[in-house]
Amino acid sequence: MNSRESFIRNHNRSKDGLRTINYTTGIAPNALGSVLFSFGSTQVICACTIDNKIPNWMRSQGVEGGWMTAEYSMLPYSTLDRKQRDSSRGKVDGRTIEIQRLIGRSLRAVLDLKALGQKTIWIDCDVLQADGGTRTASITGAYIAAQIAVNKLIASKALEKNPFTDSVAAVSAGILSNTPLLDLDYIEDKNADVDANIVMTGSGKFVEVQSSGEEATYSEEQLNALISLGKIGIEQLTQIQNDVIASCDSKGENLS
Repeated sequence: MNSRESFIRNHNRSKDGLRTINYTTGIAPNALGSVLFSFGSTQVICACTIDNKIPNWMRSQGVEGGWMTAEYSMLPYSTLDRKQRDSSRGKVDGRTIEIQRLIGRSLRAVLDLKALGQKTIWIDCDVLQADGGTRTASITGAYIAAQIAVNKLIASKALEKNPFTDSVAAVSAGILSNTPLLDLDYIEDKNADVDANIVMTGSGKFVEVQSSGEEATYSEEQLNALISLGKIGIEQLTQIQNDVIASCDSKGENLS
């Protein structure tokens, strides 16, 4: 891909443009909060359930408050070539473990565990279709599902106050043909010289920045360019999150 082609993205998307964002709340009726969240062709179901108990390790160590954890999986038909289920393989692969830990860390960064009380928030992120950015879509959608669930508990007086201290969202960025780009799809990510995943709060604080060169190096200037793109994306995603949550009633269903 030459430098001229690097400026021509699918759907004529600009270098600092997000893919089309779509969402459907209440997609998993048995979950307390859920959303089908899409970054372009990447589609992830994020669902939240809450248990009125804490993990045994917290109880045995006398740790105050509650807990939040996440699980992540790519369904067999989410990729062009069928992906074998972890249960069939007999083990969870390293990438899955890395991503679900990232989701958990990201949400705990904006969660007051003591305010949660003796409860455990479970986040399940299941990828229906993968076209790049599954971890960033998972984090962004997971916050929506969790906040919908928390709002339902508050409405039912099962929770006194909102334990979230801020929102959290994530977006990818990368350098392709020496051009910094926001929110890479699979083809862009596959060919990128540098890729990054940026996790930030709605108030503009960093939770995590993951960046690496793909058989390439990158300068401080390029890293700063990726971070700047990430900030642009996170600001837009935060507004989308707020709009989605505001459009839901206490049952997590669309008001319209």
